[in-house]
Amino acid sequence: MEEDPEVDLRQLRYFLAVVDEGGVHRAAEALFVAQPSISQAIRGLEKDLDASLFHRVGRRLVLTPAGEALIPAAREVMHGVELARSVVDAVDGLRSGRVVVSCMPSQAVSPLAPLVGRFQQRYPGVHVSVRAAATTDDVTTALRVGDAELGLIAHPTTVPVDAELTELTVHPLQTQHYVCVARGAGDLPTGSGPVRPQDLAGARLIVGQVGTGMRRAAELVLAKAGGSAAVVEIEHREALLPLVLAGVGVAVVAEPWRGLAEAAGLTVRDLEIPEALAVNLVHRPGPLSPAAQAFLNSATTAPISAD
Repeated sequence: MEEDPEVDLRQLRYFLAVVDEGGVHRAAEALFVAQPSISQAIRGLEKDLDASLFHRVGRRLVLTPAGEALIPAAREVMHGVELARSVVDAVDGLRSGRVVVSCMPSQAVSPLAPLVGRFQQRYPGVHVSVRAAATTDDVTTALRVGDAELGLIAHPTTVPVDAELTELTVHPLQTQHYVCVARGAGDLPTGSGPVRPQDLAGARLIVGQVGTGMRRAAELVLAKAGGSAAVVEIEHREALLPLVLAGVGVAVVAEPWRGLAEAAGLTVRDLEIPEALAVNLVHRPGPLSPAAQAFLNSATTAPISAD
């Protein structure tokens, strides 16, 4: 009877480092170990599993189907070990630890910033790491592969929830409405009330990345405002306000951007559209690390304003 292969944690950690860093050399640098140690561990893992995990293509390593299949299992094992370690460390109180949150730019403005501030006041010894995500899919991917334990996502209130979200545990946090941002009051319709899409006829719009709530809201405006055009499409949402300030056009952004826009001297008006963003804190089903659970508890005990 053959014995089951004995795979050690070091082999799995080195394997995931090669996957995440894109090669043995970068993995060795990230882990502060010698390259031969990484290569030897990978060869040992392949021998123990009786399967090739990488194709050697010149100097590059390309995952085999067996290597692709091992990734989620390896991440589960490493997550379990980290969870066990953090549970033990938290026996005497949550004085240290680490929580990783994947978040899109608008949600990083709010509610993430005030949530981190609230959490750090209570647990100053816990390190919070925020991983940038361009779209909701990026957040769910980070959770699925184990790059983050918590995620902040926003989805349009008029669109059915994506199937991937139904596989996650979802904690609603707030609803964010949309606003129009312009360089001056003269670039928006006369008045002080909410701006209707048809009032923006002929406007030049700066739009964000496809697949985001703000892009969808801008497209709703373009569909109803005759003669309007998207003059700039930009993936770097941090450049939206500077572009407006430069007089390039008008932008449709989520409510949390209001304070930043007004601080920059821009004019902000509410936008009258039947859509908003539902913001949720999400994670995979199952136990969280003490640090992540404490962050979740802190985030859901009291509402955070979307203003």
